[in-house]
Amino acid sequence: MKPGKYKIGGQIILVPQEEIYPNPNQPRQRFDFDELEELAQSIRQNGILQPVSVRINDSGKYELVSGERRLRASRLVGMTYVPCVLVEADNKKSAVFALVENLQRTDLGFFEEALAIEKLLTEHGMTRDEICRMLGKSAPTVSNKLRLLRIPEEIRETIVKNNLTERHARALLKLTTQNQMTRAISIISEKRLNVTESERLIEHILNGDCKHKQPTVKLFKDVRIFVNTLNHAVDTMRRAGIEADSAKSETEEYIEYIVRIPKSGGCVIKTKKTSA
Repeated sequence: MKPGKYKIGGQIILVPQEEIYPNPNQPRQRFDFDELEELAQSIRQNGILQPVSVRINDSGKYELVSGERRLRASRLVGMTYVPCVLVEADNKKSAVFALVENLQRTDLGFFEEALAIEKLLTEHGMTRDEICRMLGKSAPTVSNKLRLLRIPEEIRETIVKNNLTERHARALLKLTTQNQMTRAISIISEKRLNVTESERLIEHILNGDCKHKQPTVKLFKDVRIFVNTLNHAVDTMRRAGIEADSAKSETEEYIEYIVRIPKSGGCVIKTKKTSA
């Protein structure tokens, strides 16, 4: 059965399963074996109720457009020929068909969906408006999906492995560095935090890091308070009739403050304060 024998128009044809090439734009990267086995059992009993869709690609070969799970299950059964609907679709349409079919199933991963949308933009030259219309999604929804790809791949894998939700992933986007994300996802996964608990953790990480970055400023303010306190003490002694004297010097390492109290006061106070 050669592709050239058939007219494109939606008719059902039987194609040897080994002659059907995978769709390079298939968004689904993970397939649950138990689900495939269930589908294979149904195909054993009832056959394929809905044919897969194929097109003739640039190399003149049959290429899957949609129906990846049905094709895989058919191969598990050992079917020699697979019923197919031959459709006319270029690379862009094939990518959209594959994505739309998988979006109609609720178990398509949110990272898989985001990667598929990005591929429509970068490899097939579609605009965001076109994608929104074809997928039936709002512009903010598409933008939010794409933002998920800011999360490094190894952290995405941890999210998927631990069955965390898209809301968990969105919460991580508040963090500004990969180290922060790695620290957060490690705690979230280990303690099995829900979304609300994860958001509190992330706020704690952000606030903690901000405080850690500003110790010098805080210490500098404390030193100013310390010096002002000494000045006030010297002024108080002078108002009380004690001819107290003071001198202040400053280096890169410390501030030196000397208070001199004459004779009857009988002592000299020296204080050093190390600055940050």
